[in-house]
Amino acid sequence: MRRSTFLRYTQAMGILRRLSRWVGKQDHMTHIVAGNIAPGFSLKALDNKEYSLSALVERGPIVVAFFKSSCPVCQFTFPFLERLYKRYGGDAVTFLGISQDDARATGAFAKEYGVTFPILIDDENAYMASNAYGLTNVPTTFLIDTDGAVKVSSMGFDKKDLEAIAAHLAERKKISLAPLFRSDEVVPVNKPG
Repeated sequence: MRRSTFLRYTQAMGILRRLSRWVGKQDHMTHIVAGNIAPGFSLKALDNKEYSLSALVERGPIVVAFFKSSCPVCQFTFPFLERLYKRYGGDAVTFLGISQDDARATGAFAKEYGVTFPILIDDENAYMASNAYGLTNVPTTFLIDTDGAVKVSSMGFDKKDLEAIAAHLAERKKISLAPLFRSDEVVPVNKPG
């Protein structure tokens, strides 16, 4: 019995080693984290205007949030992103939503959740931007600085990450940091996407 257990253990470890080597080779699917350079993209918004990361990053920091309209955590997160946009968005700071849905569903989402910053469509047949960022969950939000480096990478809803984005933008704009969450709101620390 001990020998058969040892053999099963040895076989399992061999499989795990091969699997870990295979996963290690899949770098193109690694989720982009803080410190990485953000992959470029060029996508059209709901109004057919084209947005390019390389052109926008020259103007200032960019907040990019990937989402699906049917995702409950995205529905919860986007009103807070809209608050950030209203407080810190403008000429020197760009906010972009990147939808994994078609234009009709995306437009309905923007209307229902009061999103006024530009929302781009990541072609649902290819998901070029989503794949470049190695997304496994939505919402996923990135703060990208003027050097193209990701300053904040956040999967799902994460209160501390949103507060970190607010603090960075307030510092960049040289304005006071305003509370993102009202004292009368019940806001969880996080919600997985």
